[in-house]
Amino acid sequence: MSLLVDRRDLDFQLYEVLGIDDLCSLPRFEQHDRSTFDAVLESAYQLAEGEFAGHAAQLDANEPTFDGERVHIIPEVKAALDAYIEGGFLGAAFDEEVGGLQLPYSICQALAAVFTAANVGTAGYPFLSAAAANLLRVVGSPEQQARYMQPMIAGRFFGTMCLSEPQAGSSLGDIRTRAIAQTDGQGEGKYRIVGNKVWISGGEHDLAENIIHMVLARIEGAPAGTKGISLFIVPKFLVNEDGSLGERNGVRLAGLNHKMGYRGTVNTVLNFGEQDDCIGYLVGEPNQGLAGMFHMMNEARIGVGLGATVLGYTGYLHSLDYARTRLQGRKVSSPDPQGKPVAIIEHTDVKRMLLAQKASVEGALGLCLYCARLVDIQEASEDQAQREQAGLLLEILTPIAKAWPSDWCLEANKHAIQILGGYGYTRDYPVERFYRDNRLNPIHEGTNGIQALDLLGRKVVRGGGTSLKALLAEFSKTAEAAADYDELQEFSETLKQTVVTVGQTTQSLVAEAAGDADRFVANATSYLQMLGHAVIAWQWLRQALVAVQADAGHDTDRHFYAGKLAACRYFFRRELPAMELHARLVAQGEDSCLTMQAEYF
Repeated sequence: MSLLVDRRDLDFQLYEVLGIDDLCSLPRFEQHDRSTFDAVLESAYQLAEGEFAGHAAQLDANEPTFDGERVHIIPEVKAALDAYIEGGFLGAAFDEEVGGLQLPYSICQALAAVFTAANVGTAGYPFLSAAAANLLRVVGSPEQQARYMQPMIAGRFFGTMCLSEPQAGSSLGDIRTRAIAQTDGQGEGKYRIVGNKVWISGGEHDLAENIIHMVLARIEGAPAGTKGISLFIVPKFLVNEDGSLGERNGVRLAGLNHKMGYRGTVNTVLNFGEQDDCIGYLVGEPNQGLAGMFHMMNEARIGVGLGATVLGYTGYLHSLDYARTRLQGRKVSSPDPQGKPVAIIEHTDVKRMLLAQKASVEGALGLCLYCARLVDIQEASEDQAQREQAGLLLEILTPIAKAWPSDWCLEANKHAIQILGGYGYTRDYPVERFYRDNRLNPIHEGTNGIQALDLLGRKVVRGGGTSLKALLAEFSKTAEAAADYDELQEFSETLKQTVVTVGQTTQSLVAEAAGDADRFVANATSYLQMLGHAVIAWQWLRQALVAVQADAGHDTDRHFYAGKLAACRYFFRRELPAMELHARLVAQGEDSCLTMQAEYF
């Protein structure tokens, strides 16, 4: 079994739970079938294990360096990325007419899971590039798509997203980078960019011919706050009309950030227009840049959740493999010191930690792939009602898909280290690296606190709560279906009660804090934890429904499906009850954090 992501589970999630092969009935994907999907997944596993995983530890120990002139990255990274690009993976989700494979986003996310689990540092470069290219697909002009998007799909150019500034990390309304319109007779939309950006992953390297920075800046005279932000293409090298590279643009590396994890993805501080003129090209309409950038940010947020999931997942598989082979101690019921030691997987507390990991990572994987399928429906379905329903669900699930896995799959990494004991925190084993890599995920692409504010302050209340109502209706459908099976009746009833709890808690919160915005969001994180746990319980009951109906023809399948039911039971009985605490805190308007004064610390 692969130690990246269990292929049997990936197939179960894609085909048995989500029915991804049904997407082939849509015109956009009609040239594909399950054999296509299986073939590309098999190629991904081979490439990930052969070219990515082998240098992951080396890259972590030898992170990119800057000598004052250029960034140095170990050569194995470019070799792996060249193979990735040659395999067509970078353009997997894009239309064939622009050089892509036109695969469903669901399959592309499964591919991303495999490569991220193998080597998150190397995988970061093409993932950012694909997200930048997709941004231009949605909001770029035809000329911008031809000049910048298509070379990114081909792997000639890589991309970045440049949002944060030294004085404005998550508070994008406070950015100061300026855009000054240029009137040089070369048409509208050309600007001189002046400012600084920080935390820019992939911001400088020689892995591609060019780097296309997607930059948020403020046109002179624009309104204050987020309403005055515009979006610009800022290439490292200017691109001529014929597609050839022109002169070096005035975007320069100021320095590198050295992180505890994700060490292989170079992270930069960039100066724009400090020494030489830096030219940027307006994307979309002036002052509409944040709406455009959200196409990239939302994709990145689902990607962060998936990355957190599979870092937890590969840690789980490594600790499972260790627990099966590590002989130590004897069962309490057989304490004979002359008896043979047992594998530590036989000890109840080790099983507890393995179950906790399994419940988190397989539940979170189900959520991330479910969100990916919603993207496919939203973009490819010919049924307007289906598209609208997918949009409602995706709206409310995106902050959860980012935040819940990055909290709880990090906990899974902690359990993996614990199972390995002293070996777990040495660099002789990879589980400590997985933990360090995963610790970044609750922070980047919008901290989990911001996801909580977004969920409660916008997504839950928007449109009179239509997204939440749509989600709770899906909970109820699953609970009703599960009620027909004796093995699942306990969990069916629990999920039905969860629907009631979430609905009542939300109503009481809105009523209690009406007109008091600070009080309304004071328990936003507890609300996110409550709804996040409910979502994962729903995902587990969806998986358990399939498992209980499955026709297990041999022992391997019987064990697999029994494991799904056991993990569902574990989550409902041991993890889901935590949501009741968060529900009480929210419903009561518990205000210790709100009323605490800074001077009291």
